[in-house]
Amino acid sequence: MRLLLFLIICQCAINSVNTHHASNHNIILLMADDLGIGDLGCYGNRTLRTPNIDRLAEEGVTLTQHIAASPLCTPSRAAFLTGRYPIRSGMAAFSRVGVFLFSASSGGLPSEEITFSKLLKQRGYATALIGKWHLGMNCESSNDFCHHPLSHGFDYFYGLTVTNFRDCKPGQGSVFLKGVQKSLVILIQIIGITLVSLAIVQYIGFLKVPFQALAYCLLITAISLAVLIFFFYHFRHLNCFLMRDHQIIQQPLSYENLTQRLTKEAVQFIGRNTDAPFLLVLSYLQVHTALYASKNFRGKSKHGLYGDAVEEMDWSVGQILDVLEKYNLSNKTLVYFTSDQGAHVEEISSSGEVHGGYNGIYKGGKSMNWEGGIRVPGLLRWPGVIQAGAYIDEPTSNMDIFPTVVKLAEAQLPSDRIIDGHDLMPLLQGKVTRSKHEFLFHYCNAYLNAVRWHPGNSESVWKVFFFTPNFSPEDSNGCYDSHVCFCHGGFITQHDPPLLFDLSRDPEETVPLTPETESRFYEILRVIHLAVDNHTRSLHAVPNQLSWDNLVWKPWLQPCCSSLFQSCYCDYDSEGSLPEVLSG
Repeated sequence: MRLLLFLIICQCAINSVNTHHASNHNIILLMADDLGIGDLGCYGNRTLRTPNIDRLAEEGVTLTQHIAASPLCTPSRAAFLTGRYPIRSGMAAFSRVGVFLFSASSGGLPSEEITFSKLLKQRGYATALIGKWHLGMNCESSNDFCHHPLSHGFDYFYGLTVTNFRDCKPGQGSVFLKGVQKSLVILIQIIGITLVSLAIVQYIGFLKVPFQALAYCLLITAISLAVLIFFFYHFRHLNCFLMRDHQIIQQPLSYENLTQRLTKEAVQFIGRNTDAPFLLVLSYLQVHTALYASKNFRGKSKHGLYGDAVEEMDWSVGQILDVLEKYNLSNKTLVYFTSDQGAHVEEISSSGEVHGGYNGIYKGGKSMNWEGGIRVPGLLRWPGVIQAGAYIDEPTSNMDIFPTVVKLAEAQLPSDRIIDGHDLMPLLQGKVTRSKHEFLFHYCNAYLNAVRWHPGNSESVWKVFFFTPNFSPEDSNGCYDSHVCFCHGGFITQHDPPLLFDLSRDPEETVPLTPETESRFYEILRVIHLAVDNHTRSLHAVPNQLSWDNLVWKPWLQPCCSSLFQSCYCDYDSEGSLPEVLSG
């Protein structure tokens, strides 16, 4: 009897140890910015060298229909962190601008949202975000950090709270001036004509306008223009800075060896946590413009500066895989690689060099729900746990990462809200062959743009468009005149009935189906409309984080590491020794 009791106690102890180790997994999530699915060797590219990213595919699973929840940075990243469509958290805009543009905006990922980093931190994980955030920073003061990564479950942050802009790198042009110059010229002309007209009617006596009122109008106009000129002249210093936790350590941002510095931070974080479970989100600035590459990679690729940046990012992925091997952590670590959306096809430098990526056979790109804007790389590696060298062509989403990592950490999924993602592990381990995503809803900002339907009894993947962007020029593959495509008004064409494609037969979305070419045309539309009705009923009104009030630059929220009189300049980011770089 004593022996039996002893054996039972031993078995319970062993089970306890096994349970502990089951939740003692490490998780590394690698996210590129504006990377095209066709830029990687494992997705068919034959001219860019990406051996380390391709190694993830060889040793893990390649998702060939991995879908970003939005074709824009801010909403896509919000969905990735929360497992929810961005419309549910207020991270989808009703206006033309769908991302945060300024560090001194008051919008951001609401504190009520639950991120996977929050849940893993509660389970004892060390958590770090290194690189790009782009989900807000402050609410009411320049140091309340209500939207900061450290307020959303990360223990450590090293990176940018906004994003990488051409305006941040001298000589690369200005996204803002290109976007506002037409409107600004028109506004100045209107103000000028109005003031001159008032002066004329005052002079000839048609209308008596108090001189004081004219003076006030001139003063207000002059002050407004002065503030605008000051802001754009100092944009780089005000908006482009590097932070460590809550402290600005470099303002303005220096691009010198930046990818190497991000990589060094990631490697050091792993080294500090070899004996405890950790979550590392390494969110690359590449290959969003302004493009950059360190000396060892500059001029080495066959695709100019864009290719150099991709190949340096691949080197960084190799450094992460190498440090996992160094500390014998490979078999304990799930590694995931993706991009926040498709390549920005309209990105062309002032000298005419293509600075956007390649979306393979897929139509469109960033800011569009054509496949080129939302079908992104999806690579997962976990030696001994998930299949190696496997391809999965089922619809999956970047929202699926939330439930996948939460369940791996043995944390509880929130029960007070809808989680739109699904656990990927059964699919990755070959336990099931069908995705749980029967429907996926594709939003252009806050407007439902398209729906994907993968019936359970069919290999077809139907996709309908309620509206599509108007390309400019018309025969191009993007909106080159406006730099990105927009989601409403004269920028789109509505479709009634909606355009219908079968992606299993026409992944390039070249030939819309009709009642004559598809006998089930109206039945397919009926089912999709029912799904839209059900989805719409699941939405609840929430504060719009991307309203104009939340987007606009607010001087009292402006972070500054010195003073405005010193142009907010500082540089406390000591590089020390950087990782050894060997480029091909």
